[in-house]
Amino acid sequence: MKAVLPSRRGSVGMLLAAAVLTLSVACTSSNDDGASASSCVFLVNYQNHEYSDVANVDFTVGDKLGPATLPSCDDTPNDDDDAQTPTSTTAYAVKGVDPSIAIAVGEDPGDARLVAVHSGNKIPPEVKELIRGS
Repeated sequence: MKAVLPSRRGSVGMLLAAAVLTLSVACTSSNDDGASASSCVFLVNYQNHEYSDVANVDFTVGDKLGPATLPSCDDTPNDDDDAQTPTSTTAYAVKGVDPSIAIAVGEDPGDARLVAVHSGNKIPPEVKELIRGS
């Protein structure tokens, strides 16, 4: 059974800025006491490919592909807590895009978010087409 959901839409101006794939391992933010803290980039491993988040892109969720893994994250390596353990999620096809380029991930199709492989700072052409179509 094919799970197809309504397309997701975002502001075209914000779309291009938000669609740039984040390639750094962590970014800096503030914690509750105002000190600098790190947070991990949203990464997904599926069938020997690593994908990162692409926000505000119009896409249609396709067939369920199987399990994907969200890798562990130790965003503050010298503190006393342990690194987050890897977690499992579900990978879904993205209509019109090969799964080796982009997939959607989430516990169910309605909550799935788009992730794409990254190569340097470049967005794959197939994902650029989704952006242009939004």
